[in-house]
Amino acid sequence: MPDLQTLFSAQGVFARTIPGYRLRPQQVEMAEAILRAIRAQEKLIVEAGTGTGKTLAYLVPALLAGGKVVISTGTKTLQDQLFLRDIPAVRDALKLPVTVAMLKGRANYVCHYHLERAQIDARLYHKEDVRYLQNIVRFAATTQSGDKASCTDVPENAGVWAYATSTRDNCLGQDCGNYKECFVMAARKEALAADVVVVNHHLFFADAMLKDEGVSELLPAANTIILDEAHQLPSTAGLFFGTSISSGQLMEVARDARAEGLTSAKDFAPLPEAANALEKAVRDLRLVFPQESMRLPMQRAERFKQFDPALTALKEKLTDLEHALASQAERAPGLDNCWQRAQALRAMLAEWRATTNANTVRWVEVFSHAVHLNTTPLSIAETFKMQLDGTPRAWIFTSATLAVRGDFRHYQEEMGLDAAKAAYWESPFDYANQALLYVPQHLPEPNTDGYTQAVIAAALPVLRASGGRAFLLFTSLRAMREAHALLQEAFEKAGLDYPILVQGESARSELLERFRSLNNAVLLGSQSFWEGVDVRGSALSLVIIDRLPFAVPDDPVLSARIDKMNNEGRNAFMEYQLPQAVITLKQGAGRLIRDETDRGVLMICDPRLLGKPYGKRIWQSLPPMRRTREIGEVEAFFNGTLAQTAVG
Repeated sequence: MPDLQTLFSAQGVFARTIPGYRLRPQQVEMAEAILRAIRAQEKLIVEAGTGTGKTLAYLVPALLAGGKVVISTGTKTLQDQLFLRDIPAVRDALKLPVTVAMLKGRANYVCHYHLERAQIDARLYHKEDVRYLQNIVRFAATTQSGDKASCTDVPENAGVWAYATSTRDNCLGQDCGNYKECFVMAARKEALAADVVVVNHHLFFADAMLKDEGVSELLPAANTIILDEAHQLPSTAGLFFGTSISSGQLMEVARDARAEGLTSAKDFAPLPEAANALEKAVRDLRLVFPQESMRLPMQRAERFKQFDPALTALKEKLTDLEHALASQAERAPGLDNCWQRAQALRAMLAEWRATTNANTVRWVEVFSHAVHLNTTPLSIAETFKMQLDGTPRAWIFTSATLAVRGDFRHYQEEMGLDAAKAAYWESPFDYANQALLYVPQHLPEPNTDGYTQAVIAAALPVLRASGGRAFLLFTSLRAMREAHALLQEAFEKAGLDYPILVQGESARSELLERFRSLNNAVLLGSQSFWEGVDVRGSALSLVIIDRLPFAVPDDPVLSARIDKMNNEGRNAFMEYQLPQAVITLKQGAGRLIRDETDRGVLMICDPRLLGKPYGKRIWQSLPPMRRTREIGEVEAFFNGTLAQTAVG
């Protein structure tokens, strides 16, 4: 096996083949630690600061060590980047005969069966959807992969895709007449045969728990599992280690039952009647809640007078549909599938209403047109530990944000990784001279009226000094919208013509492209812009964070976890809430310096950063920037007159 020091050296193979490659000692050390863990089949947690080059640091040892490698990352975008760019670059540089496959969840692949049904029964109310459906039909006839990302003339978020893809529930499996030409099965076979398989966290956990999407077949053969963007794992795992009944699932079984009836049971009128009645019951349940967005525990949901009657009616209509399907199930595999789904959903609904497990929380999430009934475990550690302690293999967990001041205990406890080794490498960037941390004076406490107004007032002179070129990151959509209105008014009064972009007005990728090209824009974002966003160069020179990102304490799952920890005599704030906030803040702060030549100011408006005893733990977890409370120093930084200094 080639020596890693030689490979990563300034004269090595990567320096010759990868554009912009630079020798980083942290990257080499990280690669060596991962290679040792792979050889010893150990569990290793790695935090590597921005600029370390962690992707190369885990790919090189994983590919050199051989065996089957499963890499899971946070998003489909990162999946594509690994599959299309990063892995081929390393494979070609090392001249390794490695086969690579990418596996996505089944909802990303066209389903021949459901596409045929959609052409018969799909209730499409917009001409655009009718056109999109025909585009998908043409795409399915010519594509090799069936991956909807390749169907460029239909947006990935178009609602019509729900009619042209399958779900775990409505897939007919081997009973399907299109089984031999199934795109999902073809992708699975390719993944089983490949040396390296790239998945995402949602697929990884769906498989680990549901044994459905193909990864469950991959895991037994894997020698190495690498979980990139590992800070996302606790929240993602929580989704899959619990249960959820969605209005979408219920509407889907009603829709599919009606479509199957049209094809295979036209003479049985009670079936479409039962399907229509279930759809009405689902809509009535959603109408119980007046707000467009809510998360509330079961106990609070029950305070809505119509909630319990609506649930009872839903159960009755679901039972009616189940009985109607039972009498027709033998007529076609599709009808039998709908019958089994109706039975399973009725059982899940009954279990959700009856659950009293002290280690789980029942809660309701309300969206603008949907409602979910959830059961979430208060801890995923024991469940995940069972996955870890199965077949001997290496597990690598890596991210730029896992530790609090270099301490991994919070993450280890949350993920059941108490026995895992941990390693920490700081960013190679010169933060002392590339960045400035600014905490403005005289701001009110975040829970006071007029706080967002005070944030915008404090931000204006900084935005003027930076010439725009800023992200304003908010902990809530409400604060973001309020700030947007305030900023528009303030720019008009001050005669500032920096373009204002705001999350939601177009797709994130499109917003980022516009932000880069404008070179003086101000972008306002909430959760989706705190991580996974890479803007290098002068277009982004200022990141303003409105407040410390503590999770909302009345969130039903968080509230139950806090109560449980405090009842056990622990300090939930210091052990759970504070570390979570630190990790999120590090993600937001990480948007600022993305390259050795970047310069910028991180402005954190929350006075608790310096006014509360725990504040020191927070800012000491950030990269080692020079700190100031003086707007004059910020202005001097931007005009180049602030003397360079080491951080004290």
